[in-house]
Amino acid sequence: MIIWLASYPKSGNTMLRSMLSAYLFSNDGIFNFELLYNIKQFPNDSFLKKLGIKDGDINSIIKNSIKAQELFNNKNSIGFVKTHNMLFNFEKKYPFTNFDHSLGAIYIVRDPRNLVLSYARHLDRPIEEIVKFVTLGKGNKNDLMGNWAENYSSWKAFEKHNKYLLIKYEDLIENPKKNLVKIIEFIFSLTNRKLILNMNKIKNVIETTTLDNLKNLEKNNNFQESVKDNAGKKINFFDQGGQRNWSKSLNKNLIDQIEKSFKREMVELGYI
Repeated sequence: MIIWLASYPKSGNTMLRSMLSAYLFSNDGIFNFELLYNIKQFPNDSFLKKLGIKDGDINSIIKNSIKAQELFNNKNSIGFVKTHNMLFNFEKKYPFTNFDHSLGAIYIVRDPRNLVLSYARHLDRPIEEIVKFVTLGKGNKNDLMGNWAENYSSWKAFEKHNKYLLIKYEDLIENPKKNLVKIIEFIFSLTNRKLILNMNKIKNVIETTTLDNLKNLEKNNNFQESVKDNAGKKINFFDQGGQRNWSKSLNKNLIDQIEKSFKREMVELGYI
């Protein structure tokens, strides 16, 4: 059964997966990039190819999302899956997922004013273009992300079934121990297993998933999520993290555009 690790891009999903994989898939809680391979990503090109779905065929992806999950979901065990998709058509025809395949969801959200700065750097695109992208909701070729608010709001459908945990990226950075424990407790509550926290592992997780340590790991090892700019130069994945400050980097027009587009959700989350 799947526990989804869902988010809009550049919202802290990699930090969440790093902490979880270090705690759940290592003996000592010490993080390394190889541990991330324990967490699948969906949609995944290999699953789509097995179903004969052409790259970028959004309609076929929508209709076959459940069939694709049947290829890798083991109902007798727990699997963690990363996605940037919104939870489309939940409890309707052609849903993104359902409770035959899903145990629950952890959603990590980030202030969209900082998110757009990180996303623009990652894609090596002008900030104005990224703000338009994030507010209008045009997704990648095989993703149905929606805009930032649509993505965030869609996953709350799990909440009424008590299968949803919301984590703010800012809280995870400010108090990683408290929020990691909350995440682990949530996972064990979904699985109805007795929880015995290993505080030594948690200590090691926190120490080895700091931004500085992740930067050093990326510098000395290949990281599959690193990208290159238009000139072919590597763009380091890990940059400013929680230190990024939109108030010093975004102009007023872009701030107003974001806040106007997402006012309800940003108020709800305490961002404005």
